[in-house]
Amino acid sequence: MTPVEQAIACVRVCQMLSNGYQPIYVFRYNESTRIVFILAGVTESLEILIFPDGQWRFNDEA
Repeated sequence: MTPVEQAIACVRVCQMLSNGYQPIYVFRYNESTRIVFILAGVTESLEILIFPDGQWRFNDEA
């Protein structure tokens, strides 16, 4: 699996957040897990995990 799927998913998620006027506070790539973490939102925190295969989900463990 190449990181291309993950990169495309990152762009799509960031674009969706931007279209909804949601600021992005943290964009972090964890080299050990190969997962991208995004923290965004105005009134409520949105935590998003983007996996190497391009799949993403909201992190509701917070």
